[in-house]
Amino acid sequence: MRFQKIKGTRDILPEEIGRWQAAEKQIQQVMARFGFSEIRPPIFEETELFARSIGQLTDIVSKEMYTFLDRGDKSLTLRPELTAGVVRAFIENNLGKKQPLNKLYYLCPVFRQENPQAGRLRQFHQFGAEILGSAEPAADVEAIALSIAIYRAFQLDRFVVKLNSVGDAVCREPYKQKLREYLRPRLDRLCKTCQQRFEKNPLRILDCKETGCRTETAEAPKLADSLCDDCARHFGRVQQLLDAAGMKYELDFRLVRGLDYYTRTAYEIVSDQLGAQDALCGGGRYDLLVEELGGEPTPAVGFAAGMERLLMALDKIGWQPAANPPAMIFLAPLGEAAVLWAVQTAQQLRQQGLTVEIDLLNRGLKAQLREANRQQARFAVIVGDNELKAGHAAVRDLTTSQQNDVLLAELISYLQKACTN
Repeated sequence: MRFQKIKGTRDILPEEIGRWQAAEKQIQQVMARFGFSEIRPPIFEETELFARSIGQLTDIVSKEMYTFLDRGDKSLTLRPELTAGVVRAFIENNLGKKQPLNKLYYLCPVFRQENPQAGRLRQFHQFGAEILGSAEPAADVEAIALSIAIYRAFQLDRFVVKLNSVGDAVCREPYKQKLREYLRPRLDRLCKTCQQRFEKNPLRILDCKETGCRTETAEAPKLADSLCDDCARHFGRVQQLLDAAGMKYELDFRLVRGLDYYTRTAYEIVSDQLGAQDALCGGGRYDLLVEELGGEPTPAVGFAAGMERLLMALDKIGWQPAANPPAMIFLAPLGEAAVLWAVQTAQQLRQQGLTVEIDLLNRGLKAQLREANRQQARFAVIVGDNELKAGHAAVRDLTTSQQNDVLLAELISYLQKACTN
């Protein structure tokens, strides 16, 4: 039987992993510059964690989660997003008691059983950040500034920050009723999904991408016009701080985010280089989630972004990671005694921090040198029975074709010096 990868998954092969690693390193460097520390929650959690945090009525919980019973009949779910797991870890490990403000980031795979689409498979990868402990509008701006800085670090500039406020429990429920009153006479002209959302989740109708639904909601009342005084002040201050920092944004009344735990600020970064699925990242404030999951009341704000979407955008601008690989040394042994020497010498060189490859196919010299060139080695070290008896190796610089005889006793120091030039 010949096995194939599961639908909605992909293999990241050696020829492309360098781009992933370079992109991840760039993200980690920007996160560190903003003072964020990495956290790695488990791949699976109790199903109820996601049901309570994301919301039973969301498509993620109702249709897309990979849920299974373990051998103890406990319901577990592969994480469909990271915020819930980060908050669970924050509570369980008493991070809020150790320090008043926690700035955490992650870079992990996530899982959703949805129809595969550009930049979104059933196993895909997210990076994101959470700021737990601050209710200040400046924390919202810090999250937005961080996400912008990451894309700027890749020289991406064709994106737009979209901003809205989704209010809180005080103002959102009255607004939902106002929205239902507006939509009720138009209900039969909405898509079936939005008709199902009408009673329990009407805000999501504003976010629907169906042309008919967007037409029917074009003149819908705006949540920003119905904010309570506290939410209005918070939203106004966020905009003031963004303006002061020179960060451009657009107000978008349709931006409501898809998860139930958002309050007040919501934002997305979108790019016209991605086609219909144009979102690079999305985030906002979720002041109620920590308490909802059993912790002390803790304000929080954060964002999540797709690695695949980022790499798609980078392909559009022809981004290439910096080409500074360490100089490789290819040991080309000829004969059994030379293989013994090569195995011993490779370990000694690697212990000195050098990158070393050995021929493992017992090939002839020409084939070994072709392989050394294919792997873009800097030096080939050729040793056979004659070289061992004479106590020296032939060291060929593959960039210049210059070859030197080097005493075996001096080989390690010679290569250390050569690889730093």
